[in-house]
Amino acid sequence: MKNLNKYIVIVIIAFSGIFTINNAQGQQELSLETAILKGLENNFQVLIFEEYYKSAQLNNSWGTVGRYPSITLGVNSINRFDNTPSVQNPDDRSDLYTNRLSPYVNVNWILFNGFSVKMNKEKLDLLERYSAGNSALVVENTVQSIILGYYLALLEQERLKVLAEVKDLSGDRYEYEMIRKDIGSAVTFEVLQAKNSFLSDSTNYLLQKLNVRNAFLRLNLLLGEPPEVSFILVDSFQTETYTYNLDDLEQKMMSSNKTLQNQYVNQEILKKGTGIAKSASYPSLMLNAGTDYNKGYYDLPKDNNYDSHSFDYYANFTLSFNLFNGGNTRSAIQQAGISEHIGLLETLEIKQTLANLLVNQYELYDIRKQLLNVANSNMESAELNMQIATDKYRNGTINSFNFRDVQLIYLNAAHRKLNAIYDIIDTHTELLRLTGGIVTEN
Repeated sequence: MKNLNKYIVIVIIAFSGIFTINNAQGQQELSLETAILKGLENNFQVLIFEEYYKSAQLNNSWGTVGRYPSITLGVNSINRFDNTPSVQNPDDRSDLYTNRLSPYVNVNWILFNGFSVKMNKEKLDLLERYSAGNSALVVENTVQSIILGYYLALLEQERLKVLAEVKDLSGDRYEYEMIRKDIGSAVTFEVLQAKNSFLSDSTNYLLQKLNVRNAFLRLNLLLGEPPEVSFILVDSFQTETYTYNLDDLEQKMMSSNKTLQNQYVNQEILKKGTGIAKSASYPSLMLNAGTDYNKGYYDLPKDNNYDSHSFDYYANFTLSFNLFNGGNTRSAIQQAGISEHIGLLETLEIKQTLANLLVNQYELYDIRKQLLNVANSNMESAELNMQIATDKYRNGTINSFNFRDVQLIYLNAAHRKLNAIYDIIDTHTELLRLTGGIVTEN
């Protein structure tokens, strides 16, 4: 995350936590804020796209697009022995030894090729921005997943607490019925009903423990932590509700949504592709220059040996213009234009899709706020009803069947309240993501 931290700052709205991480009985205390920081450091998808961004940075250079000349340094060495017969007397042969060394420097430089060098560099700049945008999208999705994963683990823990409470009540009821049976105040049928309720609640409790474990395993995966690492979540399972204005949300989305911003960059890349295709219609000018030095030694018959050396340099220009290539240049320009138009249509589609999704989430958030209010009221009634029913059951005013019904009503009300809290967090997080409120550029 070193490079990403240069332009990404995490902003968590309406999610609070204590920035602590301590060891307690082999477990680590984990706040939501710490969980997000851990995830951005260790999440595999974040790390992978960080490498993609580094690759785009390395590729973005003037040398990649051919602005600078190509310089070659080399040396040729020729060592030759000739044994040539005489024309007058084939048996008379002469030996010739040749040694020649030729170092050279060669420069090739494209001086002009229809502005494609400049446009290719601008395209690489855009590709680097596009890669950074992809990294930002991955960070955004990772933060959203960590928030929901963290609160899902809290949700499963709260469900476990409710089931534990109901199981304990069922256990007390079972023991109470056993005592009544021993003194002759209860029949076997009532005892069996209490036992079945207790066993059913115990089964649900055990299955919920597995759900808690799976939720923590999923959270560990998001944080890049191995399964054996155990956390204690220190944030409470609660949320606040907010009043939003749809027009304000839409304005924020159009200016800050990461998917839309990246699509704008992609559209600019497609425009550059059209310009690069058009550059093939212009002439190109190339320089080929260099120098070489030749030094030779010749060992001839009759001691006619001699040395030679020479020094040469050259500078040649090549001007070329493609008059006709079967219509390939025109076809490439048309194809680039089609791709640019497709990108424009995709941008319009993304805008419309995001607008529809924003309205859906906005209305869903409003409905879920109302459902949370209903669930809170329902939970208050269920708790009071549970207290009254417990006293009445002890006094013999209501039977075990009615008491069991009250237990189930309490259990369902508790689950509805917990689900309503999680649904609010889910929708609120999605609204933040759509409007670019989870991560912002620095």
